[in-house]
Amino acid sequence: MIINTGQRTDIPAFYSEWFENRLRAGFVLVRNPYDPKSVTRYSLSPDVVDLIGFCTKNPAPMLPRMGLLKPYGQFWYVTVTPYGPEIEPGVPDKRRVLEDFRRLSDVVGPDCVGWRYDPIFVSDAYPVERHLRAFEAMARALAGYTHDAVISFIDLYAKTRRNFPEARAVGREDRLALGRAFVDIARQCGMTLRPCAEGDELAPFGADCGGCMTLAMYEKALGCRLKAPAWTPARKACACYLGGDIGAYNTCGHLCRYCYANDDAKTVTENMARHDPASPLLVGHLLPDDRVRDAKQRSWRDGQLSMF
Repeated sequence: MIINTGQRTDIPAFYSEWFENRLRAGFVLVRNPYDPKSVTRYSLSPDVVDLIGFCTKNPAPMLPRMGLLKPYGQFWYVTVTPYGPEIEPGVPDKRRVLEDFRRLSDVVGPDCVGWRYDPIFVSDAYPVERHLRAFEAMARALAGYTHDAVISFIDLYAKTRRNFPEARAVGREDRLALGRAFVDIARQCGMTLRPCAEGDELAPFGADCGGCMTLAMYEKALGCRLKAPAWTPARKACACYLGGDIGAYNTCGHLCRYCYANDDAKTVTENMARHDPASPLLVGHLLPDDRVRDAKQRSWRDGQLSMF
């Protein structure tokens, strides 16, 4: 099966010690965000966990711990954007993140790490021309270290409108101009451009609109076939195959203004203060009336000869 760490928070950036402890303990507890008394226990045994998926803006805290991940398949997305601290206050200097991306790729290989340049918004400070320059500079810095570049245009969810009221949807003309140029730049740098939940709008330019976390990508990272069960995508527009997520909402200290996973800075600060690296839960501890159930887990690896 697939364990995912990055849909709700950034575990490598802020909770690497906790994650190391969970790997050593061999299990993790996850509170249901929609039914807080319901807790799922996931085994982290490599006998049942085929691959761990990461999505981070700062892989550096995990780099000294990569030895613990050797028994597992891995797929990493590292997000690097052109935005400054007025938009992404907790994200490290982008030059450092690019260097850490390359260090990560040297460890896991370019098939196991992808680059996310998202979400894209257009403003006076970040016009189309600035995105074109930034994307090309970053793509050239990462050439040879990844084969995948993912983009998406900002979605104005209620929490995004509240925390980033000046954000505006990207118009079709700008989406097409950026998409066309990004496909070309990515191709020159040995990358496939993969729009995330953006439909087929950029397919005529050569973008791969089939999803950014697909079974095929996991299989390539693993070097083997997976006999995975049928699944329902997380969103109607999404084709990605997501596993059990062990993160928690409202816990990401990057505090990006466009964030889809944080409600507000106050809640994040309170939750991070409740974090105990020794707890099996990311936030807090088990309570007497919690209902704990074991997840149904099995390996999906196909024992037949790989095509890869």
